[in-house]
Order: sequence, then C-alpha cells, then structure tokens
Amino acid sequence: MSIYKKEDPRAIRSKKMLKNAVFSLITEKLDISQLTVQKIAERAELNRATFYLHYEDINDLLRQIVHEIFDDLSMKIDPLLQGKSNNEQETLVTFLNYLYEYRKIFAVLFEHKGFKNNMFNLLKNTIEKRRNVRKIQYTREVVSVDIIASSLLGIIMWWIKDGTQFSSEYIADQISLMYKKGI
Repeated sequence: MSIYKKEDPRAIRSKKMLKNAVFSLITEKLDISQLTVQKIAERAELNRATFYLHYEDINDLLRQIVHEIFDDLSMKIDPLLQGKSNNEQETLVTFLNYLYEYRKIFAVLFEHKGFKNNMFNLLKNTIEKRRNVRKIQYTREVVSVDIIASSLLGIIMWWIKDGTQFSSEYIADQISLMYKKGI
C-alpha cells in the first residue's frame, strides 16, 4: 500500500482548467497585474470557491505555474547533464520546442525580472554541470559561464519575441555553431 495519497482526478482537472485559463488570458495580452480570481474562474468556467480550494491567491497560482515550467525545462535538459543523450542536438531541439510551444507565455514571463533571473540560473547551472561532466576547465580560451548563459538567454528571448519564423532546429544549429568551444 502506498503512503502517498493519490490526488483526486477532479482536483487535477480543476487545476489544469485554472492554469489554462491563466495562459489564455495572458496570451490575449492581458497584463499579469490585471489578472483577477474572477476573470480566471470565469475563463475556466469554474467558480471562485474552486479557485480558493486549490490556491491561496493569484500569486500562489502563478508561483506554481512557474515551478512547473522550470521542472519541465529541467526534465528536457536533464539528458545533457547526465551525459545520457546520444544526440545533444536532439535534446536541445526538444528544449527549444517546449519554449516554442509556450512562447506566448514565455514572452510575458520574460518581462518579469525574477523569471528572467531564474531562467539565467537554470542555463548557467546547466552549462556548469555540462562542463563538469565533460571535464572542461575554465581557461582564457574557454568562454565564461555567465557570458554563455547571458548569450543563450538573449537568443531565447529574441527568438520567443521576434524570431518565431525560425524553427527550433534552426535555432539549435545556430546555438551549436556559436558555442562549440565554450559549452
């Protein structure tokens, strides 16, 4: 018998509906500061009591959404960190495909410094761990982790906002060409 309590499928469905409502409202160019529990509940076709059953407030919902996003991103790049990926290019494309799929959400989230800092730290930690796995030591010829992470973040932010005509594969090829030596 499992010691973990299985979450009620209705609760899972309600949370998903509320999160999708937030995504829908944000992609309509609604500023995050204009989100209200009423707007979210109406879009999800749920009542406010259901919202408060699952979340303390809008910030709690947004915090959980951001945690899920970073958990998903971490899972996408984990094969690169473990050295388990036979095809690093494919793993990078998978990571970029996730960003592209949720590009409208990322475009809004990137406007917030905290989110941008978290993404920078995710990229920086990924680079550092990859270097450790590959036993790359910092020298004058090896580009600084901070510079690479900042560059990658800049590329991703540009691509999400202005360069969506380029495929994930194309962006992955460009990143690989630029950072062959440093990552």
